Parts: sequence; C-alpha cells; structure tokens
Amino acid sequence: MLLLYPFDLKPSEYMFKTTPNLTRIFLSLAFGIFSILSLKAQEIPTDESVIAAGESTFKANCTQCHQIWQKRIGPALNDVYERRSIEWLNSWIKNSQAMIASGDEQAVALWEEYNKTVMPAYPFSDEEVMELLAYIKAETDAGPPQEEVAVAATGEAGGGDSVASSYLIAVIIILVVVLALAVVALLIAVKTLSKHLSQVKDLDEAEQEIVSQQFDLGAFLKSNSFVGTVIFIFTIIVLKTLIDGAFTIGVQQGYQPTQPIAFSHELHAGQYEIDCQYCHTGVNKSKSANIPSPNICMNCHSQIKNVGGQDGVSEEIAKIYAAIDYDPDTQTYGTDTKPIEWVRIHNLPDLAYFNHSQHVNVADLECETCHGPIKEMEVVYQYSNLTMGWCINCHRETDVNTKGNEYYDKLVKLHSEQSKEPMKVEDIGGLECSKCHY
Repeated sequence: MLLLYPFDLKPSEYMFKTTPNLTRIFLSLAFGIFSILSLKAQEIPTDESVIAAGESTFKANCTQCHQIWQKRIGPALNDVYERRSIEWLNSWIKNSQAMIASGDEQAVALWEEYNKTVMPAYPFSDEEVMELLAYIKAETDAGPPQEEVAVAATGEAGGGDSVASSYLIAVIIILVVVLALAVVALLIAVKTLSKHLSQVKDLDEAEQEIVSQQFDLGAFLKSNSFVGTVIFIFTIIVLKTLIDGAFTIGVQQGYQPTQPIAFSHELHAGQYEIDCQYCHTGVNKSKSANIPSPNICMNCHSQIKNVGGQDGVSEEIAKIYAAIDYDPDTQTYGTDTKPIEWVRIHNLPDLAYFNHSQHVNVADLECETCHGPIKEMEVVYQYSNLTMGWCINCHRETDVNTKGNEYYDKLVKLHSEQSKEPMKVEDIGGLECSKCHY
C-alpha cells in the first residue's frame, strides 16, 4: 500500500502524527538538543558590513548605559558572548524584565548587582542582535583603547574675516616700523652731517647758522609733516575699527550662556560616549537638530537620580523631575508640567538657510566639524563664527560624499571628464546665492 505525504503538514507535524508516543518523545528531545547545539554553534559574524551595522545600533541604543571595556550604568561588555550564551543574550536584550520575572537565575543576579536598574526592551531581530555581538567581539579583539594625545587645533577653517583683519594689522605695524626706522636714519644722518660741518672753518654766516641750530621739538610737533602723519595713522585705525565692528555684527563666536539646567556635554557625550543623535533626534531627518525633550532624559534619569551613585536626587536632575512633574519615590507623573527654557546658542539669521539632515545624513559630516570639541565642553559655547565666509570656504574645500549615492553618478562622470581633482561642493553649485538665501 502506497503512503502519500500530506503536503499541508510540516515534516515535523507529519512525523508526530505517524509515530508512536515514545518515538514522539524521543524526537522532541532530539529536536530540542539539536536546536540548542545549533544555536551554540552559531558563529558571531566577522564581516565588516555586519560590524559597521552593529556599531551603528550600539551607538544609537546602548552607549548611554554600556561601554565595551568599562562599567557604566551597566556592566562592561567585552567577552560578554563568552560569559553568556548567545541564546541567553538574545532573550535578555529583547526583554530583560520578562527574564527577571521568569526567575532566570543569571538575569535576577545581574538585576540585583546593578541596583535593580531597568534595562529597556529592544524589539531587535535575531540578525540585529548578532550584529551587536559582532561589533562587541570586534572591539574586544582590538583590545582596550589607548590614551590618545589631544592635538589642539591651530585655527578653524574659513576664518576669512580674521585673516583679512590680521593682514591689515600687519600692514599698519610694518608702516609704523618703516616710518620709525626712517626717522632714526634721518636723525643719524643729520647728526653726522652737522658734526662734519662743525669742523669746517671757512663757512659763511648762513652756513654757520644752519650748523649751529638746535632741534626744536615744539616746531617739529607743529610741522605739516608730523601732523599729516598722525592724522593718517589715526584715520587708518578708526577705519579698521569700524570695518571690524561691521564684520562682527551678528557674529556670536564664543557665546556661552548659562542654561536653566547644568547639562554637561563633557560628561554625557565625552565620558559616557552617548551618541549626539540619541538626544538630538532631528539631525538625520530634518532641518533642525531639535532640543531634546525631557522624556529622552528620563530614559536614563528615571533610574539615575544622582552622580557617582550618591544617595538622593541631585539638584540638576530634580529640575528635570520638576519640569515634568515626576515623583521619583512613587515613580508617577503628574499634570503640572512646565517647559524647560533652554537658551539657544547657535542661531543663524533668518535670511540664511541651513539643513542639518543634508550635512549630517547626506554629506556624512561629524558634529565636531561645526560645533568643535563638543565632547570636551562642560558648558557649550559657539565654537565656529558661522559667517558666510566660513561656510563658503568649507564649500570650497570639502569633497562631495558621493559614495553609494546614485544621485551624484552623472555629476561625478561629468566632473571627471573636465578635472582630475575630487569634486568639491562648489563644483555642484555650493557657491550659488540661492542655495543658502531664499
């Protein structure tokens, strides 16, 4: 008799329906053991693209609580794939609270070790978890980071205004020095000539009068030459001051206001390495970088109530709680909320258009390109002058990031036919007035 396989059933379902009970039990155990062994035998990827994807996920979601080689809010993650099974890590990352609630011994022990700090649940796919582990393994294999020697910048790109002012000052100094040298040389010549003539005996009365005359300071100060020179120098200094003042109208370089909450970028972005885009969520998709909302602060500060593990709520974190009417004892929110009145630091005039997403997402520029050493700032200040000359110089010097962007393919082809130099922003209309003024 010919047995036909029912194609509407999976192979495992078919076997269960056509075998005795003991055989079913044996097959269940075999399938379970095979699944566990296959998961444990799964190797962490080493492909660079997978590692890069894992790095992006790690920086966007994990850096506020974890580092690879140092403890932060949570444990250091180096060799975590050897200390825990991949299956356990997969479940923990996706929903740690469910594992704690289930009574998992490792999960409960970890939760209690770190003061019952709640780790958010992340709806990652299995592939994304493996990407995270690939990045952690790559960083572990690379070893602890070495201390880097900070190199101070000697100047900032695009300082056209300051350069022009420096040239003008140099010209004035050179003119003053040349004039002083000429006066000294003239006095020496007069003294030498007078000494020589005084030794001549057959001088007439007019010549003798010239030789014997003394230098009259009052007459010199009233002379047309001296008065004209003083007026010329005074006029140059006044004009330079007016020109410099005109160029600095609206320029707030170095502006460092006091904020309502003393937020430290040095602590958050520097020491804790929290990615800028975790808080400033708009830089990749909108014109403005946006001011972080308090709920982003509460992702961490619902659990972190003080600095350095001290007891009680710190004064600055208490200001966040007051703004959103949060009670840290009962962990409840009220309705008496009020906005945090942050003071804007970087402010372009209304006539200038700047798009963060175009520069960060498309051009792939780092935040430090414009904002300077933001990770070292305890209190943020305006690092660049943000003038038109500064922007234009950047467009003249910056290569267009065309990698993986089909939009630029034809432009790159046309540019390569005419020049062997890399395509700059100015080559694609980066100096046109309408690009920034509308």
